[in-house]
Amino acid sequence: MYAPTSTNSPRSGPTSGDDDGLIDFDGAGEILRAWGNGLRPDPELTVSEWADRHRMLSGRASAEPGRYRTVRTPYMREIMDRLSPGDPTQRIVFMKAAQVGATEAGNNWIGFAIHQAPGPMLAVQPTVELAKRNSRQRIDPLIDESPELRERVKPARSRDAGNTMLSKEFAGGILIMTGANSAVGLRSTPARYIFLDEVDAYPASADEEGDPVTLAEARSLTFAHRRKVLLVSTPTIRGLSRIEREYEASDQRRFFVPCPQCGHAQWLKFDRLRWQKGRPETAEYHCEGCDAAIAEHHKTAMLEGGEWRATATAADPTTVGYHLSALYSPIGWLSWERIVRSWEAAQGSDEAIKAFRNTILGETWVETGEAPDWQRLYDRRERWKSGTVPAGGLFLTAGADVQKDRIEVDVWAWGRGLESWLVDHVVIEGGPDRHDAWSELTALLDRSWPHERRAHLRIARLAIDTGYEAPAVYSWSRAQGFAQVSPVKGVEGFNRSSPVSGPTFVDATEGGKRLRRGARLWTVAVSTFKAETYRFLRLARPTEEEMADGAAFPPGSVHLPHWVENEWLKQFVAEQLVTVRTKRGFARLEWQKLRERNEALDCRVYARAAAWIAGADRWPDEKWRDLEDQLGAAPTDTDPAGQINRPGQAPQGKRRSDWLGRREGWF
Repeated sequence: MYAPTSTNSPRSGPTSGDDDGLIDFDGAGEILRAWGNGLRPDPELTVSEWADRHRMLSGRASAEPGRYRTVRTPYMREIMDRLSPGDPTQRIVFMKAAQVGATEAGNNWIGFAIHQAPGPMLAVQPTVELAKRNSRQRIDPLIDESPELRERVKPARSRDAGNTMLSKEFAGGILIMTGANSAVGLRSTPARYIFLDEVDAYPASADEEGDPVTLAEARSLTFAHRRKVLLVSTPTIRGLSRIEREYEASDQRRFFVPCPQCGHAQWLKFDRLRWQKGRPETAEYHCEGCDAAIAEHHKTAMLEGGEWRATATAADPTTVGYHLSALYSPIGWLSWERIVRSWEAAQGSDEAIKAFRNTILGETWVETGEAPDWQRLYDRRERWKSGTVPAGGLFLTAGADVQKDRIEVDVWAWGRGLESWLVDHVVIEGGPDRHDAWSELTALLDRSWPHERRAHLRIARLAIDTGYEAPAVYSWSRAQGFAQVSPVKGVEGFNRSSPVSGPTFVDATEGGKRLRRGARLWTVAVSTFKAETYRFLRLARPTEEEMADGAAFPPGSVHLPHWVENEWLKQFVAEQLVTVRTKRGFARLEWQKLRERNEALDCRVYARAAAWIAGADRWPDEKWRDLEDQLGAAPTDTDPAGQINRPGQAPQGKRRSDWLGRREGWF
């Protein structure tokens, strides 16, 4: 039978009698209160509650520094709270416009996870470089400005801190940041939380190992119902947009706000925003219930009274989807007046309207890809001196398509706004196995074309397809030098962030030896440039009367010479963009041939890629002016000393250096 071995066992705490003296000293009450607070569990906060209590916005990363207030963007409350551990939702999809506060909401979730619900987390940007930038500009300020996070994530300078540019360790978890272009980063570790930002800018495949979204989400499967996945993006092109595909598979929630006049709940649509033509400052929203005009100052109260409502049934009950346009942007951010100004400024440019729909309305752009009728292009041919570069052309690029029995080359001149002129069409007989064919192509690089301003232009850059007999193409390209020749590989699909990527070094064979850094290969998203070409062909042209009054062709206009033949025109419009359905029922855009031969369109795409590689898409106005100066632009005025000046040109004697054309040997 058990009996206690001592009757004088110590007590675990103060009681009565003689023990009262144990707490009879100054500060005893504070110690007891602190002891009791330490035993009290932390309050169960949602992500939005945590943000309101603990999040501080840094002046380095926010236009409104100070304490974060969810009431500033009430529509973000439900989205953030779906990310809380107590909510059963596993996947949150947010298709949105710019300037609605989505990035800060995602950062709130990261801070909440570090402080309240630690676990492994993966945050994915479109590229590794963007992940590094986001770490410096967003994540570091998030941690530095919040005491609760600072004490959990050690400074990067401490020894063995576990805090690097792309990795932040904390008690109970780790935040890994990577790019969608890195398969290694996507499969690096299991993750309970996954934040996929700007998914429509992700490449089609991560290092050719598969879809980045699929690879990233696979990291969370072992966490079953405890996982949380947030997908955020502005959309791009219908049929290709990842975020639209995910949103359409969700319950498709819209934010309904009440009309201040009649109380009718509605979600905001751009076609209900009305204004006097040419006066964006008169913009008002018209209620779809009572048609009363709503001034923008009512927006704050409308947002506070708004709520998310599902408009569809989700295929997966653990997934919810949200859509929000910039019409909801709070007072002081993007106003209705600025939205109207953006819309009016975009008129006449498909590219600008596309950007408006994507970034302001948060909607996809419908890319028709309809091939213009070749007879219409025939009727629109223009007459200028054969073999001469028209006055607007400032530099030349060429696209070469290698076939079994010939090499076809088209030479294009490019001007401001990517206005273009077909200058020459060359067919070199004999395939890549014929030495003389390569010699003729080499001679083409040394050839020059007369310009209307009496200069002579050489090909600034030639892009040549490697799809047929790639080793022969690599060998020739290497011999010519990669400053003027760019081997290219066309890949299907659109790429919003960069239609051309590279160069990457690829092996090439020379004399039976394998060269480790043999050729520099550029990858071209051909769908992007095909769609652009067809948009440019659809641009309205000024009439002869309008041109006589000084009207100019719109940027991007494509000029075809009178000597171009019917066969070339048919090849130029030989494909059409169509929507096809995948086995899972999703829409996908695909270019399909309307006829067998399409070399003219391919050569145009390669020549356009060559212009992109040369930098034309990124040149400032000063560089275009320098090219015009070097070609001898028509004088427009004379300074007091009698020297001829041109628009934007410094007086003679103070001219800018010939930075481009002559330096590169283009003319």
